[in-house]
Amino acid sequence: MLRQFVHQFGQKLTHKQLLEPIDESERPVAHLNTLNLVILGVGRMLKAGVYIVAGAVAKFIAGPATIISFLVAALFSMLSGLCYAEFGAWVPRSGSAYLYSYVTMGQLYAFVIGWNGILSLVMGSASLARASSYIFDSLIGNHISQALQETFSLHLPYSLATYADFFALGLVLLMTGLLVLGAHGSILVTKISIGINILVLIFIIITGFVKGDLHNWKLTEQDYKLNTSGSRDIYGLGGLGLLGSGGFAPFGFEGILQGTATCFYYYFGVDGIATKGVEAINPHRSIPWSIMITIFICFLAYSSVSAALTLMVPYYLIQPHNPFPQAILHSLWLPATYITTIGTLCALIFSAMFRMPSLIYTMAEDGLLFWVLTRIHVHTGTHAVAIMSAGNLTGIMALLFRFIDLVDLVAVGTLLIYSLVAFSVLVLRYQPDQNLSKNENTEEKIEMPVPDEHPLDSEPEARNSNILKSLWFPISTIPTRKSGQIVYGCASLLVLLMIILSLILVQWSSQGFSGDSKYTPVAVLLLLLIIGVMVIIWRQPQNPIPLYFKVPALPVLPLVSIFVNIYLMMQITSGTWAIFGIWNVVGFLIYFGYGIRHSLEENDDHRCCVESLYT
Repeated sequence: MLRQFVHQFGQKLTHKQLLEPIDESERPVAHLNTLNLVILGVGRMLKAGVYIVAGAVAKFIAGPATIISFLVAALFSMLSGLCYAEFGAWVPRSGSAYLYSYVTMGQLYAFVIGWNGILSLVMGSASLARASSYIFDSLIGNHISQALQETFSLHLPYSLATYADFFALGLVLLMTGLLVLGAHGSILVTKISIGINILVLIFIIITGFVKGDLHNWKLTEQDYKLNTSGSRDIYGLGGLGLLGSGGFAPFGFEGILQGTATCFYYYFGVDGIATKGVEAINPHRSIPWSIMITIFICFLAYSSVSAALTLMVPYYLIQPHNPFPQAILHSLWLPATYITTIGTLCALIFSAMFRMPSLIYTMAEDGLLFWVLTRIHVHTGTHAVAIMSAGNLTGIMALLFRFIDLVDLVAVGTLLIYSLVAFSVLVLRYQPDQNLSKNENTEEKIEMPVPDEHPLDSEPEARNSNILKSLWFPISTIPTRKSGQIVYGCASLLVLLMIILSLILVQWSSQGFSGDSKYTPVAVLLLLLIIGVMVIIWRQPQNPIPLYFKVPALPVLPLVSIFVNIYLMMQITSGTWAIFGIWNVVGFLIYFGYGIRHSLEENDDHRCCVESLYT
């Protein structure tokens, strides 16, 4: 009885959503070329919040080497982007990572991706609202922050702001009301946002290189000792503490890696390109090329902005809450201060038209979140409950949390999603053909004998011998159920080994990678184990299914992507991890307490009844 219960429970966790068959007349027409996809990607990836992040990272984490942090983040986000491109190729629909994982990997996997996708969108919107508050406050002489600091000062644990930012809360509630009333991110709004972003970026870059001083990349420890006394961080972006040892990389290699983890979020947006495969012309070329070109363009923008900032003002004098107007003022170009402040504020407000209500509505419609979230406003036709829930949650985060910690939470959620996507690509390539559409449902239960079964399997010794032999010398040239299980198990083991190796490397790097470290033999042993398990995966047969794009150098590239993502996640502070853990604990309580029992794949009749109540 217990075994049957566990089996049924496991089937629910891995239950896959079948795609609704679409009529040929409704199939999207391929009309997006590489240029269209690049414009789409830049529009989603070029985030205005980088103005604030660049200042915080430069002052507290990496110094002028923030440029290198953006470069490393760009290189490794390309790996994740290529994995995303193949993941989108497996499902012949325009959609999201949540839909693709539900169709290919199963229900629990999809919930984890969807729930952490909500985290990234909520925290991203909250960080933009908090940044808008900082910039508007600086425009009027910091009167808002000073008044709130005196009235609503918070003496609470780490990661909470020094004061409750009711102005940021008001911005979020205002946008929430507009969304409920029917305002949405139109093409015009998107173009305005991109245009303002680009103009402000160009203006800042030109200003930085005209008014900058190369000496600010060669500072010594003595240079800032006399300049930091009396500094105050009224916005709670971070404590002064030690400001490094000067030079281009005052916080060393560890600071560059920590900066990379924070900056990684600003390359989040490749999913907007990878999910357009069915609408792309010549997708096997346009999808990967547009991903790489988009990341390169954004890297040029982000690194140039960071270079301009650290050239205009010494990194230890940066005001992280509003770095560029202050940096320009430091360079004695007063009129430019108001231009930059107003332009940055406008770009942030337009960028804050968050997208999480759509994801919340989709998950609720599938039964994984509460069904009340699917209610539609009678007059405006908007997802009213989903929008208000997202807005309230975003408002609370913007009210209470520090900007830099909101960005770190977005980075953790983004890195986790990218890791799961890379894992999915690795596993799917070695699985036998899967049924993805409902019109093939009648064939799903038919099981054919696999060619690697052997008559001696009834004997335990022979069975064990065959399993060991199949690890290195698979009999079949096409994936079978057994070979697919081997890859799944090996890939899961690799993730565990990479987590352990990342923890060791983080501890080792804090000691300067000393040659006599006790971590050396452990790291070498783990590396050998990882290589051995990777060879086992490489020996298994791959699915020959034709896709418009496949990740090259399998299984190496997805595994490198997973390892880098895990290692960067280890650079995030313990306080951020605590909040991230609480978020996922709440998510699992919702899933196991509600979602697993109300999944509409299992309750189609209930769905019809509830839908009739709201129509």
